Amino acid sequence: MTAIPQGSTRRATLVSATCALVVTGAALAGCGSDDPDAGTNGVGKLSPEQIQSRTRTAAKSAAAVRLSGTVVTSGRTYTLDMRLKDDGGTGSVTSKGATFRLLRIGEQLYLKADADFWDHADGSDGDAAAAGKLDGKYVKVPQGDPAHKKFSGFTDKDVLLDGLLTLHGTLATDGHYEQSGVRTIRITGDKGSGGTLDVSLEGKPYPLRLARGGGAGTLRFSEWGKDFAVTEPAKGETVDYGKQLPTS
Repeated sequence: MTAIPQGSTRRATLVSATCALVVTGAALAGCGSDDPDAGTNGVGKLSPEQIQSRTRTAAKSAAAVRLSGTVVTSGRTYTLDMRLKDDGGTGSVTSKGATFRLLRIGEQLYLKADADFWDHADGSDGDAAAAGKLDGKYVKVPQGDPAHKKFSGFTDKDVLLDGLLTLHGTLATDGHYEQSGVRTIRITGDKGSGGTLDVSLEGKPYPLRLARGGGAGTLRFSEWGKDFAVTEPAKGETVDYGKQLPTS
């Protein structure tokens, strides 16, 4: 029997130890299974254009989703925590320190906020008595009211996702990552200046995290396909404002 040189044994031990280490997002190359897409849904092997197309299709086909994070639009930052599905949505929105709730059932949008929100909704001191009547109530938002156009998009799954899940500029892949314990592939627009999107490599290729280009907010997506109920608020909790709402 030929003896194994002691140095070879040391080298073999060192290689085994090195292969036990894992780099965040991907295994070290050259260590047994060096394919970061092994056991995944395979989208990591696609072009960035194909990945973006697949994730948009998956998102559109999902019955429901939860969306949380920030969106910056027209210089104003909104912090969202919304649950959305095809026929409605519900959740909270915070802007300029004020938090209000939105509820949409079909075409009917409701807005629920405290008296201070309504008293200063138009940027000035309003009618405190009128604001008190709206305090903590689900206020029906007329479809022709500017507030309906402004806020209904936050409750519309297709409108919101269509507007968000498009990266701008030249697309590229930017490695393997992990979001909440789920392996992802990241794609970017213009090296990140046009946004970055993490797409699940497990199960359906749902989007899990979006960083919008130009610092326009960061959003996380979860609870894909998990249904929830949207029900009309009780009559005692509802106010029909009957005219154009104060500008918020």
